[in-house]
Amino acid sequence: MTVKTNKYVEDLKKKTAAELSNELVAAKKELFNLRFQNATNQLDNTGRIKEVRRNIARIQTVITEKSGAVQ
Repeated sequence: MTVKTNKYVEDLKKKTAAELSNELVAAKKELFNLRFQNATNQLDNTGRIKEVRRNIARIQTVITEKSGAVQ
């Protein structure tokens, strides 16, 4: 992971469960919009889709860790 990624994950770990849930919803909306733009050939930076997908996974991982399911 890069320094930027580490900082993002650290910021996620400081948030509450409700904030993480809101962040997850926002990321999924962004992913939907990016996919829609890609399908209509309006998306310039296709790498952003991959980045948002990974951010969604990071958010879900932190939520799982906070719930105590991972030990």
